[in-house]
Amino acid sequence: MSHTFRARLGRNSRFLRSFEERLGVTVLLLALLFVSAQAVFAHGFRAGDLEIGHPWSRATPPGAKVAGGYFTITNTGSSPDRLLSISSDVSDRTELHEMGVKDGVMTMRPVSGGLEIPAGGKVALAPGGYHLMFIGLKRQPKQGEKFSAALTFKKAGTVTVEFAVEGMGETGGMHDHAN
Repeated sequence: MSHTFRARLGRNSRFLRSFEERLGVTVLLLALLFVSAQAVFAHGFRAGDLEIGHPWSRATPPGAKVAGGYFTITNTGSSPDRLLSISSDVSDRTELHEMGVKDGVMTMRPVSGGLEIPAGGKVALAPGGYHLMFIGLKRQPKQGEKFSAALTFKKAGTVTVEFAVEGMGETGGMHDHAN
C-alpha cells in the first residue's frame, strides 16, 4: 500500500468512528426524549394510599351531551378503599357506570354504592368496563385540552385530577390504562 492510500484510509477510519459516535449519541438522545415525552403525557395523582393514573377522556362532537372518563386506581395500602363520588365543572353531573354483555346484548348501568379498590390491588376504568359518564356537558371537551374533576374516596378523601382530552377515536394513547 502506498503511504498516501494509508493516510486517506486513516482519515476515513477516524471519520467513520466519529460518525458512529455521533449516531450513537443521537440515538441515545432520541431514546431519552421518547422516555421523557411518555412521562409528560402520562400523568398521575395521589390520595392517601391511592394512585390515580392518567385520567383521560375523548373529544366530543358538537352537540354531544355526554362524555366518558377513564383512569386506573392502584391501592398501595393494606386496606381497601372505595370511590364514592365524582364531580366536575365540565358537566351537570358525573356517574360511575359499568358496561357488560348479557345474553349477547351490551348493557350499561350506573354503579350504586361506589367502586371498591382492593388492598394491594388495581382497578381500571376503561372503555368497555367501568367508566365515568360526564352527563349534561356544559362545553365540548376538545382534543389537547384538560378539565378537572374531584374524586371522593371513603378513606383517602377527595382529590382533584386533570383529565387529558384525547381524539374522538382514541383508546387511551400508548399508555397502559387497562392493566
